[in-house]
Amino acid sequence: MGSGHAQRGRSAAWFKRAATAASQKLIRVVCVGCCVGLPPQAFGQGAQSAAPVAGALAPTGVAASSTATATLSVVSSSPEATLLRQIQQAARHLNYEGVFTFQQGESIESSRMIHVFDGQDEKERIEVLDGPPREYLRRNDDVQSLFPEQKLILREQQRGDRFPGLLVADPAALEAHYQLRTSTDLYRVAGRSCRVIEITPRDAHRYGYRLCADSASNLLLKAQTITNEGAVLEQVAFTHVTIGQPINEQALQPSWPLTDWSTQHTKQQVIDLRALGWRVPAPPGYLPTSQLARAFADQRTVNQLVLSDGLATISIFIEPYRAERSEYLSQGAARSGSVNIFGIRIANFWLTVLGEVPATTLELLAQSIQYVPPVGSR
Repeated sequence: MGSGHAQRGRSAAWFKRAATAASQKLIRVVCVGCCVGLPPQAFGQGAQSAAPVAGALAPTGVAASSTATATLSVVSSSPEATLLRQIQQAARHLNYEGVFTFQQGESIESSRMIHVFDGQDEKERIEVLDGPPREYLRRNDDVQSLFPEQKLILREQQRGDRFPGLLVADPAALEAHYQLRTSTDLYRVAGRSCRVIEITPRDAHRYGYRLCADSASNLLLKAQTITNEGAVLEQVAFTHVTIGQPINEQALQPSWPLTDWSTQHTKQQVIDLRALGWRVPAPPGYLPTSQLARAFADQRTVNQLVLSDGLATISIFIEPYRAERSEYLSQGAARSGSVNIFGIRIANFWLTVLGEVPATTLELLAQSIQYVPPVGSR
């Protein structure tokens, strides 16, 4: 069995490895929904959900917002697309608690998840069980990341595609770029019967995924990211889960008293990168979902563009190039599990491009980005 893409988002295990390759502050923001089904998403990747942004980044100059709207409004009656919708609804609207593991190569990390839906709001608590203690508290899209060693609360808005959530867009739009197929055979995960959904890319610009959804509730139990050769790049799966039972709200409270902790709010504003001079020819099927400027405590501002095909996500971070900075990723490619990273200098800017997509897709994208100084700029 295998599984897929829990946008993957945008895990702590991935964070620790990726942080060795790029700026740690930047990567913390990167935990922005790059990966479907991975704890980064589960824990939050920092990319605010947004409607496709006006100010087209496509080479033709046509407004990306209109293109995205047309694509996302496609209606499909395929049973596979319907099942993917049901998986997403189950992740948001069911009560469940359990332990899941994220595996990438030889590294395995376990976390405890408690999720409650009261008919109006989603509430969630994720406790990382391995390594330094960390917890993530979520109410709808508002996420608080708790770091007890620093007595720090990092508060930010995040998307809804965290494991066991899945999708950025309506699954009908996926069928233009993926072949969806369900298996007639049932599988078992965490002692529960589940249905397997194979998601196979129609081109070389994305990975494949294999999902297993609980037969009774449609909750996603396992997700694997698959190469074109059929190898499993990484996977996330429940090892134990209880679904549909009442959960005491006390179980959602943090493990530590937070009265003397400091809180940092992620400062961000919507921007138009095309107006700022950037031309980003997105790979086929990928549309902009957000364009944001993020301010850091060291007075550094990083612009971020998020592209998605509904499952896979690519993030592009743009900041002024400073020769004295030592933590830039060396120009070229790096990889962490299914997440590829490419650093490149364009004009007087440093770009970090990363996503759960094949390295060739990421490299071609990074090397095709252009900067045209706006009229009147120096």
